[in-house]
Amino acid sequence: MAMLLRKLCDSASSSIKRSTNTTNSSSSSRSHQHHHHHAPSPLGLFDSLPPDILLKITRLLGPKHAAKLCLVCKSWRSLVSDNELWAHFLQTHQPIHFHSILFSETNLTSGYPLPIFDTQTTPHVSFKHVFGHREQLPPAIIIDGGSGYCKFGWSKEDRPLGRVATFLEFGNVETPIYTRLRHFFATVYGRMKVKPSSQVVVVSLPLCHYDDTESAKASRQQLKEAICAALFDMNVPAVCALNQATLALYAANQTSGIAVNIGFQVTSVVPILNGKVMRKVGVEVVGLGALKLTGFLREKMQQNNLYFESLYTVRTLKEKLCYVAYDYEAELSKDTHASFEAAEGKFTLSKERFQTGEILFQPRLAGVRAMSLHHAIALCMDHCHSAELAGGSDWFKTVVLSGGSACLPGLAERLEKELHSLLPPYMSNGIRVIPPPHGADTAWFGAKLIGSLSTFPAPWCITKKQFRQKSKLNRIW
Repeated sequence: MAMLLRKLCDSASSSIKRSTNTTNSSSSSRSHQHHHHHAPSPLGLFDSLPPDILLKITRLLGPKHAAKLCLVCKSWRSLVSDNELWAHFLQTHQPIHFHSILFSETNLTSGYPLPIFDTQTTPHVSFKHVFGHREQLPPAIIIDGGSGYCKFGWSKEDRPLGRVATFLEFGNVETPIYTRLRHFFATVYGRMKVKPSSQVVVVSLPLCHYDDTESAKASRQQLKEAICAALFDMNVPAVCALNQATLALYAANQTSGIAVNIGFQVTSVVPILNGKVMRKVGVEVVGLGALKLTGFLREKMQQNNLYFESLYTVRTLKEKLCYVAYDYEAELSKDTHASFEAAEGKFTLSKERFQTGEILFQPRLAGVRAMSLHHAIALCMDHCHSAELAGGSDWFKTVVLSGGSACLPGLAERLEKELHSLLPPYMSNGIRVIPPPHGADTAWFGAKLIGSLSTFPAPWCITKKQFRQKSKLNRIW
């Protein structure tokens, strides 16, 4: 095989040299036109090899050497342009996220509004084009401003670079939103040690102002303008601002479905059709979030004489030991003791492990008067079914979870069970609940997909000039 590769490179090199020599000595060639020579074989020494063998050899060369063969002749160019070859190169470079890349390059390259494809056909993707553009694309800055804390990093990295308090924590409620945002973004850029003017930024923020009323629209507009104004005043070249619910859906390789985000203080149930939040259908909000779950576990630990100094320890125990029971009543009779060595020492939990997550389904256990999570999702599905939108009858049956507390083991399975028992068969058949595809970083990864597109930034971003004209602002949220 090594010998074949050397011959292939020699063939490419000699073909280029022949082409160069022919151009540089045209006068000499004209003087010998009466001599006849046999034309070289299109693929040189490899002309006798079957195409599938040639493709296997070319795969071993790698993308850079394969691209050089396009310069040799039309035959090599035709061979190296094989779409499966470049799909292989792309998959080799991004083996873990290849399916997400395929999804994003198929569905998201044109920006918002998303194109609607026939379910029977898949758009053709030129992997050679995608590979080349993604290789040349400069990294974008990804800022996922969660309701509890913010994650930031680069679009070409697999995970966030760091975390910082979200913009809501900068200053108090009396501080103007613009001032808080400037402080927030300045802190993020300072942590990343990068100038704002150097890279395009993708900003992800929690969905807020849930209603479709005029006052809610005005509030969303005010927040959009404050985000863009703060960033453009810092000389950021272009901004892409999207909500976390939509990005979580993208991270699960979906453009339609129901995004359920267990945030810091509340849980939102958001119907999304073809990338657009269906506020007219109705966004459900449950008054339970990560803070309430952590607080409930803290109370249980105190009742059982488990002492700790930091709430961070309680949150760590929640993340490491807690889970959601598939059958709560049956779980009560089991031995569920488990231990974890935290910074303050070793802690052993028992029924608290599954009782913490159970308050999502039975809020009264925590003394909370709120709708249960499965009832909120079922209500949202019922509204989606009654709306009879153009996306078909099943678009809302995919539920994507996001948020740190949504990573509790067993939550997706329990939700599926509860939804099937709560909804009639014509609505429950086909329901699937997807756990956070990338853990607590799911929304961040969805923003990374946008910032890594081969067509980025033009279709998704707004420039300072466009912001002043306000011609594109309403399309990117």
